[in-house]
Amino acid sequence: MRRKIVAGNWKMNGSSDLAKQLVGYVRAELDTLDNGVEVVIIPPALYVRDVLDQSGGSVGVGVQNVSQWASGAYTGETAADMVKDLGCGYALVGHSERRQYFGESDEVVAAKVERVLASGVAPVVCVGETLEQREAGEAESVVAAQVQQGLCRVAADQWSSIVIAYEPVWAIGTGKTATAEDAQNMHSAIRKVLADIGAPAESISLLYGGSVKADNAAALFAEPDIDGGLIGGASLIAEDFVSICRSMPAGTKG
Repeated sequence: MRRKIVAGNWKMNGSSDLAKQLVGYVRAELDTLDNGVEVVIIPPALYVRDVLDQSGGSVGVGVQNVSQWASGAYTGETAADMVKDLGCGYALVGHSERRQYFGESDEVVAAKVERVLASGVAPVVCVGETLEQREAGEAESVVAAQVQQGLCRVAADQWSSIVIAYEPVWAIGTGKTATAEDAQNMHSAIRKVLADIGAPAESISLLYGGSVKADNAAALFAEPDIDGGLIGGASLIAEDFVSICRSMPAGTKG
């Protein structure tokens, strides 16, 4: 059985007040959810403690980035062991904005995945193609390469901690969303790649991200290989985020 996860990535947004109000609202509403969804909030690093304080143990908390190094003279970096020490359960790795704006390669992603796993935190490994790559018919091959190279250091006993988020770059923050059918096709292709590299493909949770909103979440989550979502802008609005969480169908996945 795969975990059903809805994670909110606040990106470089938020405040202490938002953490208090939004997380408190989400916690209260979780009591009315009966679909087995795991809810995770991933704020900027400065507000992780605020979110943890409000989470009450019922809302998962993650970080948006970790260092590829274990410790040392790397000013501005955050080690995976520090993330674990703080009490976070998840860490985003390889988000397209990290790849685009900070030059993170698949090799760096692989190093970060290794560090996160060693710390006991679950990496949410982000993959996705650009519009140009999709229009050139390269979407599946690009995503396959990101999966293969980004997960090349995962040991056989670590796969249960892996989560993958497919986020087509052209759909992030643009208002454009892959159709449920397109998203399902890519998630199915990712499972095949996982199986080809020896991973337990049917037990790994795959999330879709890219302009997921309350009005399209249900159709996406109904697809057999989509186990949840990595939510951007809509995760900053408490009612919208909870509505997306409610869109997850009851029952098991996988």
